Amino acid sequence: MSRSVTRTAAVLLALGALAYTAWVLEVLVRTGLDPVRTYVSELAAADQPLGGLFRATDLTAGLLVLAGALTVLAGTRDRRPLLLTGWIALAVFGAATAVDSRLPLSCAPTADPECAARETAGLVPATHTAHAVSSGLATAGALVALVALTAAARRYGQWPPLARTGPVLVVLELAATAWTLAAVAAFEAGKGIWSLGAGQRLQVLLVAVWLAVLAVSFLREER
Repeated sequence: MSRSVTRTAAVLLALGALAYTAWVLEVLVRTGLDPVRTYVSELAAADQPLGGLFRATDLTAGLLVLAGALTVLAGTRDRRPLLLTGWIALAVFGAATAVDSRLPLSCAPTADPECAARETAGLVPATHTAHAVSSGLATAGALVALVALTAAARRYGQWPPLARTGPVLVVLELAATAWTLAAVAAFEAGKGIWSLGAGQRLQVLLVAVWLAVLAVSFLREER
């Protein structure tokens, strides 16, 4: 890759990582949602007072990461399998995150029993189902990208910061994802919350940290 491509991708990914952590604003502003119990996406629900803000930051994050991945794919001739798989997966993550922001929940099921009852009865808008699909695609894209690009950094001897810290972030991300999926299953089965919000926030935070490490790796390579 040329220096300009590397630099542009690094900036886009760094800004995407920053936008993807906008949910930490709930520490500073009152959202009315318990971060230990609620989905991160419930901050952007249509009935939430700051929903528009969080939908905008999700859209921004998704588009920035998508642009960063496409910049690399268009600017390099390196088509080794791990790299190609990782960048395509990262593009999927960015695109799905952007689409996710356009398919908000209508209400917050983990915080509102009436919303949960309507969701169970199938009386919520179709965006709830569509949101679940786009969120699943975003999660899958992120996991594949983390694993593939981290493995590429180590196998091909590039991006030293990612090669060093990536494996730890991947293991933690897999653990946080397992926690989140188990908590979601428990909630949908009526067996409690299992600190669903905490698990999902850890999952999202680790993706943002990994993106930041990847951006730093790119900047060091450019220098």
